[in-house]
Amino acid sequence: MLVRKIEPIQGQPRIIVKCAPVGDYGRMEPEVVVGSNHIRYLNLGSHVRLTTDIPLSYVADAKPFVLNEPRYLLFSYGPPLEAPLAATVEDFLEKTRKYWLQWVKTMSIAPIFQEPMIRSALVLKLHQYEDTGGIIAAGTTSLPESPQSGRTWDYRYCWLRDTYYVLKAFNDVGHFEELEKYFHYVQNVMVREAPAIRPVYTVAGDPVPREQRLPLAGYQGNQPVRIGNDAVAQRQHDIYGQVLISLLPLYIDRRLRYHDTRRTLDLVRGLLDRVDSAFEEPDAGIWEFRGRLQHNCHTYLFHWAGSHAALKIAESLADAALRDKAADLVQRSAARIEACYDSTRAAYTQAVGVPHLDASDLQLISLHYLDPASERARRHLTALESQLKADHGLFYRYVHDDDFGKPQATFLAAAFWYVETLACVGRVGEAIEALEQLLTYSNHLGLFSEDVTLEGSQWGNFPQTYSHVGLMNAVYRIARKLDRPIFL
Repeated sequence: MLVRKIEPIQGQPRIIVKCAPVGDYGRMEPEVVVGSNHIRYLNLGSHVRLTTDIPLSYVADAKPFVLNEPRYLLFSYGPPLEAPLAATVEDFLEKTRKYWLQWVKTMSIAPIFQEPMIRSALVLKLHQYEDTGGIIAAGTTSLPESPQSGRTWDYRYCWLRDTYYVLKAFNDVGHFEELEKYFHYVQNVMVREAPAIRPVYTVAGDPVPREQRLPLAGYQGNQPVRIGNDAVAQRQHDIYGQVLISLLPLYIDRRLRYHDTRRTLDLVRGLLDRVDSAFEEPDAGIWEFRGRLQHNCHTYLFHWAGSHAALKIAESLADAALRDKAADLVQRSAARIEACYDSTRAAYTQAVGVPHLDASDLQLISLHYLDPASERARRHLTALESQLKADHGLFYRYVHDDDFGKPQATFLAAAFWYVETLACVGRVGEAIEALEQLLTYSNHLGLFSEDVTLEGSQWGNFPQTYSHVGLMNAVYRIARKLDRPIFL
């Protein structure tokens, strides 16, 4: 339901209320039927109606009228509400307020950066589909990454790559119900799709439809307007390790021990088998390159981290066969990561035999593949900073040409990875300063999109859960380094 309360603040304003729903991205127009206290819009796939205490002729004809008292509108499926609309909406409003205040009260957060942490947690929660537990990347499609770039993607889907980051963020703030719902979503996807797990799914756990282009003008004339996402057909092998890490708390966190972990052990074995079988295959990687396949460092990092998680699970359940396979994959993955090392620049590159530097390799430090206190970690971070760091804490994913040319905007999630890495290596003061700079790019509601141009404007689908999850994980890392209490 979409609920609106329009309330006069001062004077006698005249307003116009329009309601013009369409179906199939503008290709279906409804039959409009005016009732006693509602307007029905038929033939849109599902019948919808607008219930309101505004005179219906004003709404149907878009006539101006004086707003001299609060007015209420409720746009929904199903039959009209029988109760007085004002009382119903006010009741909804009060219940909504109490629900979110209580939800925020139960967050476990340190006494630093609380406002952006709360806002980010709310964004994450609001992007979780309550019915299945799936969490979408954003609620929009085709908002461009930068002006006239052609980088217009449909983000209204659930990327399995986000599993590790999302579950870590929920776990860090102590919200286990959402964590468990998301785990159940991932579990259903894996059982249904194994062994060939796709990178991205719908909120119902179905494969995302392939891309279509719509004959629409687009945001500020940016085209194409896309629905669906061709990433569904890509090979992105890092997802197996990321899901493995996300499963680890179910086996080692005593607060979650009521799960029958042995019943889900087949999921761990299946994911580890996928790491093994895909080990020699090049993939599109985290950035979903469309014109190249390569042996990506980031993919092998999550092979390494996921195999480590499987090793811990195997040890906790005394499963010798799983332990031996996981240990072998840990070593093989580390060897492949080392094949990405450029000794001249003292840095790890984007892929084996590829010279480009990549922000995703910041996670070699934050995931402790590299000892944060080591000289190798310091020099690797310095190399990434020298090429990918922009002003005011911003950070590029990479600066080389991809399928659409050189990226013109910085990537906010990478900037938050950078903040987290600074904290991880002990440069806490710089981490705090960089985070404070990044917070200035949010809108007036504290919300972030996916990208920021060097001029300081936000671009990309909005709000972007990946950005907000990055913020949460960065603040949590800073709080740990400051030795601040996690619980207030």
